[in-house]
Amino acid sequence: MIALTVDDLATLAGFDTPTVCNALERLDPATQGHGYTSGGFFCGFPDAKPIVGYARTARIRSARPSGLSNAEQRRLQDDYYRYVDAGRPPSIVVIEDLDEESAGHGAFWGEVQSAIHAGMGAIGLITNGSVRDLDQWAPGFPFLAGSVAVSHAFAKPVAFGTPVKVFGMEVRDGDLVHADRHGAVVIRLDLARGIAAAAREVVAREARILAVARAPGCTAERLIEVFRELDTLH
Repeated sequence: MIALTVDDLATLAGFDTPTVCNALERLDPATQGHGYTSGGFFCGFPDAKPIVGYARTARIRSARPSGLSNAEQRRLQDDYYRYVDAGRPPSIVVIEDLDEESAGHGAFWGEVQSAIHAGMGAIGLITNGSVRDLDQWAPGFPFLAGSVAVSHAFAKPVAFGTPVKVFGMEVRDGDLVHADRHGAVVIRLDLARGIAAAAREVVAREARILAVARAPGCTAERLIEVFRELDTLH
């Protein structure tokens, strides 16, 4: 397993998620079509800095009872907490609400769960389900969520450590995830250390284009010439 250092993760967190997506595309063109979020979500803290961490995955249902006894449900939830706590830090919790069109009917996440997960070292949340208790939410714990709800309804974990799909992004336990207010992307570990250099190349190329676009007298022909010059560079 590739072991990234604290400095490696900090370097990745220095770029926004769209730039990371662009860098991944340069390193592996196959990433252009998948591996990131799409569709609408609610960003709880749009001014928060990007986060980078290892996924702890789970599935919940919120629209109807799980069918488990109270004791069975408690054991499952206790084991879920143990699973999150045992994960490689820093962790980002990625939870799929399985209720399809009713996803987010009830909020698993609010004041209590955000505090619990932050207390166990998680640094953020991505879920197609809902959240609540926004005024009491754990400080410094950013999230991307499908909606805001008023009740927890029947929201409970039904599985954890399984592959999940949230906002079109497929995530497995332990995947490296980069997220900010724009969305999230899974970073292949073998590409992680190449992101910074590729991102700087992307920024430099865009700077050439922007210099023309923002200058007086910008024309289509001047832009086309810049694109032509960039196309000859590797």
